[in-house]
Amino acid sequence: MSSIMKSNPSHPNSQASNEISSEMHQISRLSVIDLGIRALQEAGSEHICKVCIANGGSCCNGCRHLVNGLGCQLRNTSCTAWLCGFLKYLLYETGQLQEWNYFWEQVPGQDYREDFTPEVFFVENSLPTYSFGELSEALAADLDELARAHIAIGFIIMLREKIDKNIDRLDTCRHDVKKQARIKRNIKVLSSPFRRFRLALREYQLNGPSSS
Repeated sequence: MSSIMKSNPSHPNSQASNEISSEMHQISRLSVIDLGIRALQEAGSEHICKVCIANGGSCCNGCRHLVNGLGCQLRNTSCTAWLCGFLKYLLYETGQLQEWNYFWEQVPGQDYREDFTPEVFFVENSLPTYSFGELSEALAADLDELARAHIAIGFIIMLREKIDKNIDRLDTCRHDVKKQARIKRNIKVLSSPFRRFRLALREYQLNGPSSS
């Protein structure tokens, strides 16, 4: 996926709210949604989603915009930006989570399952390109194996929520080294059954993404 914006590692919240710098770029609401959906597709999100849905954990459950057999009828910036615990973990382990968050913090008007985002606005940071479908497949295989091994209803969903909460806590205590270390240990323990993912991650870190 090609980016239409120049990447800048600075945090968007540090910009003056009433001035547009030379690094800022105009983008449309629909383009942002398209960028987000394509980024998740290239990250292999469908592999993980299939496991969650099969175990009763669709993140779209109960949404009035979801039509059976047709899917979502109202794409919005809020749902596009949102990550479940497993997708958040995937970006966390590959070092891409902060850049994802920085990008979506620039997008105004996000709400619960809807948005009030202007049709055109300005951003500075670009959305990274992801190429780790093999990692998603490996994580999905681990999750599927766990679901089969644990007959307790909702085990996978509970694991997803625990990982999600711990990763979120990392951001709230970013200046507390001891708390950060403790939370990272928690994440490591929670993710310890992800044997295939660990092997794929090691390969990814050594050699980069496989060419298709």
